[in-house]
Amino acid sequence: MSDTHTKEQRSKNMKAIKSVSKLENKVSTALWSRGIRFRKNDRSLFGKPDISIKKYKIAIFIDSCFWHCCKEHGNQPKSNRDYWDKKLERNVERDKEVNKYYKEKGWNIKRVWEHEVKSNLEKVVDELFDFIQDIKERCPIKNKK
Repeated sequence: MSDTHTKEQRSKNMKAIKSVSKLENKVSTALWSRGIRFRKNDRSLFGKPDISIKKYKIAIFIDSCFWHCCKEHGNQPKSNRDYWDKKLERNVERDKEVNKYYKEKGWNIKRVWEHEVKSNLEKVVDELFDFIQDIKERCPIKNKK
C-alpha cells in the first residue's frame, strides 16, 4: 500500500508524534516521588535518553519490546517484511551506537525492557533508584546545601 501523503507531509506528521510512553511516565513518576530529580527525553543528549541526570552522567532508556527487538517478546510484522526488517535492525544498531557513545564519554547507562516494567514496576524502580544512588555516592561532585 503506497503512502497517501507527500514526503514532506508525512515527515511533518511524524515529527508531531510525542515520544513519551505510559511506561516511561510510570517509571519517572515513581522515581520522582522517591526524590530523584532528572530530565525526561533531553534533546540535547545523544539518543534522547528517557531519563537523564547530567550532573552524575546518568542515562536511562526504557526500551519497547517491539521497537528494540526484545529476544523474548519482540515480534516481526508479517506484511512489508523488507521495510520492517531494515527499520527494526536499524533501531538495534542505533541502540549499540548510543551505548558505545555514552560508555566512551564515561556515562552510566542503564536499559530497561518494557516487559520488565510491565511485569514488576516496583522492582524496576527499586533497581533504578539503587543504580542512581550508587552513582551519586561514588561521584566526586558534592551536593550543595
